[in-house]
Amino acid sequence: MQFALNDDQIAVRDMAREFAAEKIAPFALKWDEERFFPVDVMREAAALGIGGIYIRDDVGGSALTRFDAALIFEALAGGCPTVSSFLSIHNMSAWMIDAYGSDEQRRKWLPRLCTMELIASYALTEPGSGSDAAALGTRAARDGDHYVLNGQKQFISGAGRSDVYVAMVRTGGNGPSGISTLVIEGDTPGVSFGANERKMGWNAQPTRAVIFENARVPVANRLGDEGIGFKIAMAGLDGGRLNIAACSLGGAQSALDKALAYTRERKAFGKRLDEFQALQFRLADMAIELEAARTFLWRAAAALDRKDPDATTLCAMAKRFGTDVGFEVANQALQLHGGYGYLSEYGIEKIVRDLRVHQILEGTNEIMRLIVARKLIEGAR
Repeated sequence: MQFALNDDQIAVRDMAREFAAEKIAPFALKWDEERFFPVDVMREAAALGIGGIYIRDDVGGSALTRFDAALIFEALAGGCPTVSSFLSIHNMSAWMIDAYGSDEQRRKWLPRLCTMELIASYALTEPGSGSDAAALGTRAARDGDHYVLNGQKQFISGAGRSDVYVAMVRTGGNGPSGISTLVIEGDTPGVSFGANERKMGWNAQPTRAVIFENARVPVANRLGDEGIGFKIAMAGLDGGRLNIAACSLGGAQSALDKALAYTRERKAFGKRLDEFQALQFRLADMAIELEAARTFLWRAAAALDRKDPDATTLCAMAKRFGTDVGFEVANQALQLHGGYGYLSEYGIEKIVRDLRVHQILEGTNEIMRLIVARKLIEGAR
């Protein structure tokens, strides 16, 4: 287990930090206000290897570890949690093709996904199935060499702009064993998109419903066998949960840095704010919580890299802890700014808005507790 980064890891982290500081942070507030999806900037990130972080190198991936990815996503989120989070989703979707696709499928899609010439979205959630993902109802009926799809996916990041959708659909009976995974191209006839949702945060990426109306998708686009789609979806989410926790920590660290700068400059009752012991203690607690969450994240990422038996549980723990800590630290940073924290120009309220959804997506934090509790109870029997 590592408690210090090696030279390669420091170089990867610093590369992502420099990119975020130069290409993302100066424009984050504008993108949020204008609901602008910065595809060209993400393609510049992909040119540095960020479009396929843990994709194998024979198809253009960077072949880095989940630990490396956690460092990268935290660093990018220091510039904008929304952009970093979408890059996480893209990487998760590409990894599912890399891990479960045939050689032909990998070579068809992954070289262009790694450069982000193609953009990928993950499509699991439906209007009637969120936390209860195994109850999804989008039906894929076999018709010769194609599946005919009918149904709807909800809250899909990148929908309407992404080129491919890694979607979980029902090819069999009820429950997890009836679910398969298809790679669906966005221009497939019968695929349409709902309105771009108006959201509390994450405004620099579109969120729409994906609607299937007799959409014909080749059987050749199925990842693995029929009936293993739920397994594929959950495997993708192990890494996705680490990534979203990392994005929370990056956003929260940025908020803490802003709070430190503000309390150093702002005066009240004849003293700088950072001279009041009560506020010093609050800043210290924020830093302690962030460091604890970061250390936990690193442990879970290392476990996933090693394929430890308890990796799924650790990923759920790290996601719950990291996203809760991230939101609370950002919220405390806003409080330390007083009324100025509520103004958009200071950038704090955007971080708070962006991080709030991290406690919901990639599995709600209540579901994270459920995963942990089940493992505890099974182990006690």
